[in-house]
Amino acid sequence: MRKILIPLMIVSMFVAFYEQSKEQPNLLITVFCVIIFIIGMIQLSSKIPSKNQDDDDAEV
Repeated sequence: MRKILIPLMIVSMFVAFYEQSKEQPNLLITVFCVIIFIIGMIQLSSKIPSKNQDDDDAEV
């Protein structure tokens, strides 16, 4: 999943930046690309453990 997600996010942000450089940018394409990027970041960051996870285990 991660191997597909990272390139998809990179392509999405490239398309969003390219769309903004046009004279008449399409807002729907830009919003769609940003949503794809945000969902990808949420999926990737969900794999990172909490900073306070070790503290919670030590108390028990």
